[in-house]
Amino acid sequence: MKEQIDRGIDLSHHLSTEARDRVANPLKDILRVISECPVSDLISMANGDPHHSLYPFRQIMYEVPSVQDASDPVTSWRNNSGLAQIIRSYKDQECALSIRDAFPYSRAAGLKQCRDVLTDFTNLIFTPPNHHVTLTLGNSDGITKVFRLFGEKGDHFLTDEFSFPSMTNSPLAYGVKWVGIKMDSGGIIPEELEKVLINWDEAKSGRRPHVLYIIRVGQNPTGSTLSVDRRKKIYAIAQTWDLIIIEDGKSTQRHPRTSPDILPADPYYFLQYDIPQTNRTPADPDEFIKNFRSTLIPTFLSMDVDGRVLRIDTFSKVLAPGMRLGWITSNELFHLKLADYTDSSTQPPHAFGQMFVTEMLSEHGWKTEGFCRWLKSLCMDYQRRRDFLLDVFRREVESTGYASVNCPEAGMFVWIEVFFEKHPRFVRGWESAGSPVVARTNTGQLLEELFERLMNTQGVVFIPSSTFAIPENPLWVESDGHVPLSDRTRYLRATFGGTEDIIEKGMIRLGKGLREFFQN
Repeated sequence: MKEQIDRGIDLSHHLSTEARDRVANPLKDILRVISECPVSDLISMANGDPHHSLYPFRQIMYEVPSVQDASDPVTSWRNNSGLAQIIRSYKDQECALSIRDAFPYSRAAGLKQCRDVLTDFTNLIFTPPNHHVTLTLGNSDGITKVFRLFGEKGDHFLTDEFSFPSMTNSPLAYGVKWVGIKMDSGGIIPEELEKVLINWDEAKSGRRPHVLYIIRVGQNPTGSTLSVDRRKKIYAIAQTWDLIIIEDGKSTQRHPRTSPDILPADPYYFLQYDIPQTNRTPADPDEFIKNFRSTLIPTFLSMDVDGRVLRIDTFSKVLAPGMRLGWITSNELFHLKLADYTDSSTQPPHAFGQMFVTEMLSEHGWKTEGFCRWLKSLCMDYQRRRDFLLDVFRREVESTGYASVNCPEAGMFVWIEVFFEKHPRFVRGWESAGSPVVARTNTGQLLEELFERLMNTQGVVFIPSSTFAIPENPLWVESDGHVPLSDRTRYLRATFGGTEDIIEKGMIRLGKGLREFFQN
């Protein structure tokens, strides 16, 4: 009863023992056969579903912004000045995904209607060749499952040297460790990635890493965005060294220099900034979508010809975090293995979220064009917040001479560099005991002290960069000229997702706190 798999490049050797040994849930496999049965009046007495007549609701209504009636629907919605649109799901009337179809037990990949609209959206925006969509309970659920798909005890995965700990913590419990790849203001450095792979000693460190986890747009925490050139180099390295690329799509961004026929996605992927605005917004839906996607930076998924990229997307940053709904785009083999895992663990996402997304992207709702209008307006809103934070920072913090800040092209974070070497208690030149990864300064201690001072005396909280630092190992670090990561944890992560009042108060308190800290 198993589905036939389209055979491209054989990447099955990347699967973990757990993924290879896991068998399909036989009851869910029967559901697939039933769903494909051509009999129109099929009577099913097979499953334990309560009958739809017992569901205590016949209609679900969603009041959403009218994206067609305003050039900036996010601002209009927030200010209560815009029109609203009503989207409905029915049990017995026509709609994109009915209540009676949405709420029975379903298969792991998600309800077909929801997968279809997300597949159409993915194909339109990211143009992935021969990929399949699997629904998830949001980004964390998707990434955790993907890590287990490939990770064995003793493996090492590759990622940015500063990475999001909620994700990197997840495979540690089953014996997977991390190798942080050196970064600069443009993100992960391809030459450093290749250097690690070339110099890897399997006799000392185990098998060479075969998985790269990366946020390429509005990277969390640094806010960096990989250039198209770096993306191409990293994909070429992945082909040479047979890497699986896990592309985390938490963020979104668009780029004015991107070729319109190469299209991407991330959690912050749709929050991209500094895009030239035209005086005319196309009225034609197809023209609007074409213009919108032409501004998007290419993803690894869009350039994936081998099937070695898994892209993880979510609605958390563009609709609401509590929706807990996202999707993985992958080749068919990985899609089926992920479905087998879900069928015997979390089960598919809740029907309420799947219904809303299906109706929103359907003819009865925003449609793809309307969703793109919302995303464009959302980018404008976050860019205004980012620009406001940068203006206040220059006035209140930069003037102290103790810190600087980057200007992110995407995402919702800024990376504030603190000049600890100006502190009267800064110490340089500690003995390293011959190890290239042992701290030679007291940067880490000063960072921790600053974090506590800002919180306890100024009433403002930022995340210290040490929280995101991937521990170094001398086995894969070159001794000559290497600056230990612990001496480079001189940053604070700040979000510009709050109101202007919160942002301004936060920057004022940071400026005051830095003056007091450095004068102590």
